[in-house]
Order: sequence, then C-alpha cells, then structure tokens
Amino acid sequence: MYYAHSTKNPDKSNWQNLRDHLINVGHLSRTFADDFSAGDLAYASGLLHDLGKYSREFQKRLEGEKISVDHSTGGAIEGTRLFKNDQYPAGLMFAYLVAGHHGGLLNYGSAEGGLCERLQKVKIPDYSAYHTEISIDTQAIGPFRLHPFPHKTGFCVSFFTRMLYSCLVDADSLDTEKFCSPGKSSSRGNYESFAILNRKFEAHMQEIRSDAKDTLINRERQEIFEQCVNAGSLPPGIFSLTVPTGGGKTLSSMAFALEHIRTHDLKRIFYIIPYTSIIEQNAEVFRNIFGSRNVLEHHSNFDPATVKHGNDDPVCESLMLSTENWDMPIVVTTNVQFFESLFSNRRSRCRKLHNLAKSVIILDEAQMLPTGYLLPCLAALSELVRNFGATVVICTATQPRLGDLLDEKARPREIMQSPDRLYKTFKRVNVTNLGPLSDAELSTRLTGHRQVLCIVNTRNHAKKLYDAIKDSENCYHLSARMCPVHRRKKIAEIKTRLREGKDCRVISTQLIEAGVDIDFPVVYRTMTGIDSVAQAAGRCNREGKLPCGEVFIFRSNDDDAISETSWQRRIASIGEKTIKKFEDDDILSLDSVEYYFKELYFYEGEGLDKEGILKMIEKRSKNYKFPFEDISAAFKLIEDGTKELIIPYDDEAKSAITNLRQGKDLWQNIRKIQGYTISIFPIEFNELERLHLVDFVEDRFHILNDKKWYDMNVGLLNAKDNRMEMPFLNY
Repeated sequence: MYYAHSTKNPDKSNWQNLRDHLINVGHLSRTFADDFSAGDLAYASGLLHDLGKYSREFQKRLEGEKISVDHSTGGAIEGTRLFKNDQYPAGLMFAYLVAGHHGGLLNYGSAEGGLCERLQKVKIPDYSAYHTEISIDTQAIGPFRLHPFPHKTGFCVSFFTRMLYSCLVDADSLDTEKFCSPGKSSSRGNYESFAILNRKFEAHMQEIRSDAKDTLINRERQEIFEQCVNAGSLPPGIFSLTVPTGGGKTLSSMAFALEHIRTHDLKRIFYIIPYTSIIEQNAEVFRNIFGSRNVLEHHSNFDPATVKHGNDDPVCESLMLSTENWDMPIVVTTNVQFFESLFSNRRSRCRKLHNLAKSVIILDEAQMLPTGYLLPCLAALSELVRNFGATVVICTATQPRLGDLLDEKARPREIMQSPDRLYKTFKRVNVTNLGPLSDAELSTRLTGHRQVLCIVNTRNHAKKLYDAIKDSENCYHLSARMCPVHRRKKIAEIKTRLREGKDCRVISTQLIEAGVDIDFPVVYRTMTGIDSVAQAAGRCNREGKLPCGEVFIFRSNDDDAISETSWQRRIASIGEKTIKKFEDDDILSLDSVEYYFKELYFYEGEGLDKEGILKMIEKRSKNYKFPFEDISAAFKLIEDGTKELIIPYDDEAKSAITNLRQGKDLWQNIRKIQGYTISIFPIEFNELERLHLVDFVEDRFHILNDKKWYDMNVGLLNAKDNRMEMPFLNY
C-alpha cells in the first residue's frame, strides 16, 4: 500500500491512499481544463505529478524518518518518456508541470541548472512501483491545436503551459486540503448562482431608477446602461467602453458582464483596478448589491474579517480561502495582483489563473495599464480571449490607443455608439493652460479660492506647497506619506466641508485622481499626461452643480520643489505638446486623448516591453525551452527596493502591532496593518534605523516607534529635513 499523505495515526488506517490522490487530482484538473478543451492533458498531469511518492524513501518519510526525498523529478522524467514526440513536445510540457508543482515553474536552463538538469538526474528514488496501481494511457491524448497570434507562437504555448500548471496545482491543493483540513475545505464554494445575482442586480437598478430625477444626465446614464446590456449578447472578444466621468460606467460595465455571462454561459467576473482606493469603493458597491459571500476584494490593504456577515454565515473563512484561487463569482483586484500573477512562476500565484478561463475581465481605468509592460499585458489578455474563452472590456473615460498595439484579429470593439456625443453631453469644465508658475504665484492663486484642489507630481512638492499655504484656514495635505487609514479620514473631512460649503483648500499628489468621489469648483494640475489631466478634471464640478468648473494646468518653474522622475518629465512633455496642439479646440476631447496616446506609444517604442519579456519567451520557443523563472523575476509592476513601515496611527493600529509582537492572530493582523503601512525608499529607512526609530518584529515587520516623527497633517516626516528640530540627534 502506498500513501500520499499521513495522519498521526500509526496504523495508517486513515492515511490517504496515493492512487486515490493521483486520480482525484487528475479528475479535478480535468474539470478545470475542460473550460479550454484541455481536460485530457490536465488529467494526465494529475496522474504524473506525485509518481515519485511511490518510492520506498518517500513512504519511510511519511512513517517518520527525517529524510529529504525528491518526489517530483520522477514524474517529470516519466512524462518525457511516455510522451516523447518531436512534433508535439507534450512530454516536456508535463515535465515543467510536474517538476514545478511545489517549487514553481522552472527555467529550462541547461545541464548546469533548471529543468534540463532535473531531467538528467541519475540518482533519484525508484518510483517504478507506480505500475502496480496507475496506468497512464498515452493514446488518450491526441494532438492539441492552439491558435497563436502571428509571431507569438512561443507566448501562446508558454501561456498554455502556465494555465495547465494552474489547473494542476489548484487541484493538488484542493484535494490535499480536503484530506488534511476537511472543515476548511467545506467552507469553499458557498456562492450563489449568476441567475440569483442577476435578480439582485435588477432589483438594485430598479431602485436607482425609481429614485432618479428626470434629468438629461440621468437619461444619458440610462442610455449608456441599455447599450451595455444590449452589447452583452455579442460574441466573446475584446471590447472598449468609453464613458465619461459621471456616466455610471461601473454599474453599466457590470450590466454588460452579467448579460454576457447569461448569454454565453461564462463563469466569473473579474474587475481589475489600478488603485486600492478605487477597489475599496467599488467592492463595497458590489457587496451591497450581490452580498459579501459572492464578492472577493483581493489586495494588500483588505482584511476579510472586516466584511459584515451574520454569525451563522462563514463569509470570512470563505473570503480568505478564495484569495488563494479566485473561485468566487465576482473578484475585484488590482493591476499588480492580476498581471503579476499572469507572469509569475510561483505555485501560490499561478494557482488562481485557470479560473480566468470563460470569464469576463473588466479593466477599469485602463489608461493606467503599466506602460513599461504594456505589450506583455496585452499579449496575455489577447491570449485569454483567443484560446481560453474569456472576454475583456477595456473601460475608461480616456480610452488609450491600444488597437494599434494588438493583432488585427484582437482589435477592441467599442460598446458605445457615439463616445464623442457622450463626451460633449458630460462636459462640465473649462481647461486653461497657465504656462509656467512659481510656487509663490501658485500659492497666491490657491489662497484666493475658497474651495480648491491642487494636484502635483511629487510628495516633496505637495509638502512644500502645503507648508506655504497651511496658515490660511482649512488647508489639507494628501500624499502617500500618510498611511491609508489616515488618508481616508482626511478625505472624509474634506468631503464634509465641501458638502457644507465651507472653505477647503487641498494639496495632493495624484493619488486623488482616480476613484476618489470628490467635487471641487476649481482644480489646479501640474503639467502631466492628458489622461491624468482628464482624471484631475473629473474631481472638478463632478456633480454638475455649476454651469462650468475651472481646471488650470501649469508648469512649475521651482526646480527645487519638483524632483520629478524621468517618466514624469517625459509624459509631461508629451502632454504639453498635446495641449498646445488642441488648445484652441478642446484639450480633453477624444481626439486630443487619441493623439496623446499615439505620441506616447510611438515615443516609448521598445519601452512598451522594457524588460524584453516577449523576446525572452520567443527566443528558444521552438525547442520549448522557456525561462519561466526569469520572466517572473522581470515582470514587476511595483519595483523592488522600497521598505514597508507600520505607523502606530491610532488605537486600532497599536492593538494590531501588539498582537504582531505577541504572535496572536497573525494572518488577520497582517492584513489589518496594511491600512497603517507606508512605503519608503531604503536610504530613508536606513536613516530612521540609524536614529533607532524602527522596531523589528521577527525581522518581517518594521514599526515606527516614535510618533513624533509622524505628523497628523502630512504624515511621515523626513528625518534629514527635520533634524534641526530634534536637538538630541547626533549628526
């Protein structure tokens, strides 16, 4: 008798039989991969993945011997032996899946390292006993035909391998969990059907319509909604949805997704958003409509324990489990989570990918797609549509010119019948280019307005401007120097003052531009890209209470206040060129936006794949020799190098910090402290550490230990900027 998993029972009466585990994983993998017609391949990978456990050495390990046993190489070697075919390298594909089913997808490498070395290992435990229990039918798997885009055959095959890997590792995890943690396993999958979710959505929309006044804007919003519903019956593919700020694109895009799922029997909706601030807002909207049990909000700042649920409803456990494999009907997540998972080699990140097959993927604020990784991102989205039955909706008020970067068979189809007319209907602001302004001139202008928002490109500039005007009444500062909980509190105060018609002057970095539902009569914006100017304009006269709001663009000529990155200077230059071209017409028109993105993408050129990921994949693709580890290391939307610092901002933060120090409720408190965490560069972190201002907990958590260094108006103070105020420091 051979076993896959053991218990504390020495007589083995309740140990998991290895044959059962392999067959269970094979069947579950098949179920997942049937969504993209690859069930037979997935089933075979399930049978192969733990063949190495048929060795005497592994069975002794289960019995308690403290030995290390390689149980994955055997199945990888057996896969190449059973499925050896020069024209159809299924054997090598199985080798990637099986060899990496614990440690992650490997580089093919060479005889000195990687998968190649693993396949040439001589000394591995004898696993041949599998023949007594398992039969692998090589004839059951025929040639599998993918449909690659021109010049992307390698990408197509590597992506297919990644999706099969996802099926295998999720199935392996779920079957192991079912045996080892049956209570945990039973908490999964308690979701409502899309038929029920549709009824909930219809009831919610009916309530909105009954409360809405008969205005031009509300009639236009209803027309947008109906066009989205009608488009939902169109065949799956790539769509664009160009709806101005205030047009209700969040609910309208959801209406499209629900109708598309109903028409084409799809399985899930993914809402991909650039900023956590927007996610928190949209996820709450969706939870209110569909219920907490059907909506997963997955990002670094979210704690499932904070979701309201009844005492008899295991929502929290279900949410936590769903972060592992995204199996909920509606998943709201970030660009970072989504795209880094698509290019990761790690088991934990790849596990969720197969659930993207036969889904609707909505990219909200699509102009925020990372430019340096734009071509790989578009290749992945196109692949999901072409070979995995997904539909993608590129949703934004400022539609990026992505069609030119896609194969002609993947060009987006616009859902709205007349985006130009909608733009004119929803136009609420005038935009004026002021040219160069000194900070002194800008400060005078800002203090001359009772309610005004000024958005600049850097934290340093925001702090300097705030210091210049903070003596005037009711001034606010917003930047990433403030922890998320602090920012949310300040934004709530700002909204209250605006609603009550009180004085309110705000200096902010661009974090306020997307998803923050706020309404100023006047907005100033440092020169930047046209998409960011449009986002800033979306914070001006948002509710249409004025005949027209005023947006002023300026270029700061105080160099010591700016310290912009090369990227910020580049998009500002292209933005300024666009503004000058359209200044006599309409700076924010759709033609202006199209021109801006055309110029940006032309200027970036190969910078649209700055790490050369597509070339990396295609280089040795004919021999199926993919660098999965290198791809994963290269695809980082958030650059490594920053340090996370926890701020003891309030009693909730202090309680979570105390629990971390004591090792209590670790998972829940790790999620909770995300709302009290800011990112700083190593040079500043090292300075704080030198001043003994950082406590370390398990060498994982870094905690600011002196709240004097955190200002309740501007956030974390810069150690060097404030050294003269701290005479006890030894400089």
